[in-house]
Amino acid sequence: MPGRGRLPFVSTVVAAALFAGALAGAVPGDLPEDHRTLVKSTSFAGMEAFLGAVDGKGPVKVSVEGKTAGGRSLYLVHAARRPDAPFRVLFYAQQHGDEVSGKDALLYLIRDISRDPARLPEDVDLWIMPMVNPDGAEAGTRKNGAGADLNRDHVTLFHPETQALHRVARRLKPHLAVDSHEFGRDPSEWTKRGWEKWSDITMDGLNNPLFDAERIAAAERWVEESAAAEAAAGHRFLRYWVGGAPPDDEQRHSAIDADGGLNGIGAYGGLSFIIEAAVRHQAKDPSADLGKRVDAYLVLFRRFLGESRQRAGDLAVVERARKLPLPAFLPTDAIWVNPGGKVTDFPVVELATGKVVKVATANLMTEVAVKRSVPAPLGYAVDPGAAAAIGALLERHGLGFEKVSAPRAVAAETCTLLRVEEEFDDVYSRYGGRTIVKRAPARAWELPAGSLWIPLRGEDALRAALLLEPAAMYGLWQYPDFRALVAPDGTIPVRRVVEAAR
Repeated sequence: MPGRGRLPFVSTVVAAALFAGALAGAVPGDLPEDHRTLVKSTSFAGMEAFLGAVDGKGPVKVSVEGKTAGGRSLYLVHAARRPDAPFRVLFYAQQHGDEVSGKDALLYLIRDISRDPARLPEDVDLWIMPMVNPDGAEAGTRKNGAGADLNRDHVTLFHPETQALHRVARRLKPHLAVDSHEFGRDPSEWTKRGWEKWSDITMDGLNNPLFDAERIAAAERWVEESAAAEAAAGHRFLRYWVGGAPPDDEQRHSAIDADGGLNGIGAYGGLSFIIEAAVRHQAKDPSADLGKRVDAYLVLFRRFLGESRQRAGDLAVVERARKLPLPAFLPTDAIWVNPGGKVTDFPVVELATGKVVKVATANLMTEVAVKRSVPAPLGYAVDPGAAAAIGALLERHGLGFEKVSAPRAVAAETCTLLRVEEEFDDVYSRYGGRTIVKRAPARAWELPAGSLWIPLRGEDALRAALLLEPAAMYGLWQYPDFRALVAPDGTIPVRRVVEAAR
């Protein structure tokens, strides 16, 4: 699975100096030998130079997968000790340009493997995109150079950075993927109460309710078993969570939608995770503890690579998942809930004393509940007027479709977009962009020439359903570019075909 081309960068003088440094055991740019003493994140230029130095060292190979909106290279690192290594792993970081520690940890991981190939197990085929958002990284911003949050672009794939990441995922079909981020340990609503967040690092697994339960459970096992490894290294670990401060505000685990990397990459059938390390944004120097964040990340990265005891089981789970047909019903609305109002002792840190205090809360949502589902159709038909835009979307996702050359009789359901709710829903703690849709009974309908036909069969059926299901509460129509395709009477240009032509 080669990359798109070997590195075409770095001046001759710099490359020569870096090559000599690499042979002497260089680290990225001017980073310290010991990652735990790191106090400054690697810039794009520093990363680029480092990758030029380690390319070809040991099992490490570096290629360019694409370019950002600002013209910067999107680098892909591949390391494997044998060409038939069966366990494919994809690590990627810095989708948000101002969240740095995952990237720095990956550079140290690459350095260690280039120096000592034995640190990479023989059965692991490792791929790394260390900086998905170089433009944002250089600007110190969450968003990319076009002003977009890349971790909300995994449905539309409008941007070259997420397009490149998904090209890699389609070629690779990773058995395990990890998306790397950071969260604020000291938001003002916490510090006003005299608290900061307790955990040093958090992790969660894929959770969209369309995914099979066995794969979700396998990911949850990784999360549950990581606490002990982090504790042994001196780091505080919790399952990933977001939300306000306990006990009154709601907290929940990671988002269940498909527009983020966790579930967007998880849609390719493997185990998928999100990791976030804690940064003190209000500190005089937020980078003062960067080395600690990097160390906490490396504990998890190394565990993913080195924990071979459950490798066969994970491979079997993934292979079974990729052979499953779509379920009879597709979830269209789901939320995090706390069945029975379970009370959780939620740890916080008192700023005045440094003591850990456990706050009893019944507002930590721990399980995903499906509120509504619809029968799975045979496939989707796209009206001719929307064929160009949705065909381009399908091509960006690598999903096949047929362009209908002559009218075709089918039975199909039409959906009507009643409204899009842009405000935050305080009752259910749901983000804006909710598409409220009415589904009509199936009737005989003729697909006009120029329509697109997308059957739901094979391994790609799950991704097609996640992308196109018109009844989904967070569907395509939340995005203005696709909402513009909706007819004046609200008719959505994607029909649910329930009976094919005879």
